Amino acid sequence: MFTGIVETLGEIVNIEKEAENVHLYIKSTFTQELKIDQSVSHNGVCLTVVAIDASVFKVTAIKETLLKTSIGEWSVGDLVNLERGLKLGDRLDGHIVQGHVDQTAVCKDIKDAEGSTYFTFEYDADLQNITIEKGSITIDGTSLTVVDSGKNTFSVAIIPYTLENTLFKKYKVGTTVNLEFDVVGKYVKRIMGLGH
Repeated sequence: MFTGIVETLGEIVNIEKEAENVHLYIKSTFTQELKIDQSVSHNGVCLTVVAIDASVFKVTAIKETLLKTSIGEWSVGDLVNLERGLKLGDRLDGHIVQGHVDQTAVCKDIKDAEGSTYFTFEYDADLQNITIEKGSITIDGTSLTVVDSGKNTFSVAIIPYTLENTLFKKYKVGTTVNLEFDVVGKYVKRIMGLGH
């Protein structure tokens, strides 16, 4: 369980393929505080730490994870948003995030709003996921509020701090991101039979 509040950016220093699996080696500022079997969110994907060596930790993505996320597009040198699992008693500053990516989306537009930046994303509506205006969405592990919701598009407004301290500073039109839709909003909307 996570909050969607990114702790730090990690750097992918090595990628190894083994059968259908991909092993990722990540350099981060909190590696020495990690333990084997600990869950860490990588751009919103919950992966288990399987090895630690100095400032680098190793995680493995299996075929199912690769099919539903953007991990297959990652390269050595890429940065990833990192968050360690929520501890009981911590403040929940973002929203409840499971680290289970629902699908990917593509950035379609970026607009400067003189103090904030609006990002618009498009996703495959056939998978029947939904956004709710003023509801929560997780983009590459970052907890955000939806400001504009359509059938298969939505926008978010990013404050300067988030822009500087997450992958949003690297996004361009055409960038693929991981989405985890709001569990509570998705459940309520489906039960009530509301639109998109």
